[in-house]
Parts: sequence; C-alpha cells; structure tokens
Amino acid sequence: MSSSPEHTPPRTLPEVRGRGLRLRAWDPECRADVETWLRGLTDPEFRRWNTPLQPVTDADGARESLRRAARRDADGTGASFRIADAGTGTVLGHIGLNEIHPALRRGAVGYWVLPEARGRGVATRALLLAAHWAFTGPGLHRLELDHAVGHGASCRVAERCGFRHEGTMRGALFEAGRRDAFRDAHLHARLATDPEPALTGAAIP
Repeated sequence: MSSSPEHTPPRTLPEVRGRGLRLRAWDPECRADVETWLRGLTDPEFRRWNTPLQPVTDADGARESLRRAARRDADGTGASFRIADAGTGTVLGHIGLNEIHPALRRGAVGYWVLPEARGRGVATRALLLAAHWAFTGPGLHRLELDHAVGHGASCRVAERCGFRHEGTMRGALFEAGRRDAFRDAHLHARLATDPEPALTGAAIP
C-alpha cells in the first residue's frame, strides 16, 4: 500500500546523550514522569518566572499536559525532553523546543531544573545539548529563548550557550500567577551559523 500524507507515521524523539546528561521523551503514561512533571510545574521558583497558559495543579492535569506535549512531538511542532543524569538516570529537569516552524526552520526553547539539581550547570549543559540537536537533527536555522526581565540566572545560561541578547519585548509574558497583567521579557537567539560556544566541563558552573 502506498504511503500518503494522512498515513505518515508520527515522529518519535531520539535519545540525546552528552555532557553527562541523557535527554529522552517524556512518557505521559509513566507515573514517575507525571509526578516529576507536576513537581517541576508547581515549584515556587518555576511559578515565579512562568505562568503556563493552562495551569497544572494535580496529577490528572500533569498527565494531560504531557499528552499535549507528546502530540506536538509527534507532529513535529515541538520536542519535549526529560533531562536525566547519564550515569545514575536521576531526573534533573526538562528542556523543550516549542513553536517549531518547519518552513522557516525556527523554534523556541524553554527549560526548568528541579530544586535539588540546581547549581550544577544542568541548564547550561542541557541547553548546549538540545541546541546542537536542534541544528543538526531537525535542521533548524534559528532558535529563540526568552525570559522575564529580572531572571538573571536564565539570562546568564542563555549567554553562556551562545544565545545573543537581541532586545526587550514589552508586555510579552504574563505576570507571575496572573493572566490579566503582563511583564517585559528579554529575547535571546542563536543561529545554526553562529559559532559553537567554547565551553568545557570545567567552564560550566
């Protein structure tokens, strides 16, 4: 039987390894993944800087959120990875590509790290790894990263990973915990043609 666009099989994310990390797709039907996703999205530090369009407050909401992410993974408009330690398999956080536009070869990247994994360069290492995959796997040309103004840690991670600061977007994000008020965001971006950041393990805080 000949293939046709409506019979194109869903895309599956590869496992990406490097820099002491292992990135793999989240599993919405795995209880441990659901619990970790819920813990990440309800963490006070995450909520300080992020206000999801669809709030996640319990396990059912977390599972449905992961199912939506899996559908985006399958149709190529997203790529959501669980970050784990390559040696122990301990889950450390999340990094994902969002709003992938295949024709323009453009996407956005976001991430969060669990409280106990912070201060170990997880975000920097995961962003370097995910950006390399985005440019060499899906073949994106431009990868954007934005964060609320004042989030210095995220700004430093972006700059260490070669994401240049391109300006301030006025009223681009919701205020913490609100959907009726907005705050400014810094926009960073990296192109596939930009040089790879010269960071060694010792240089990653």
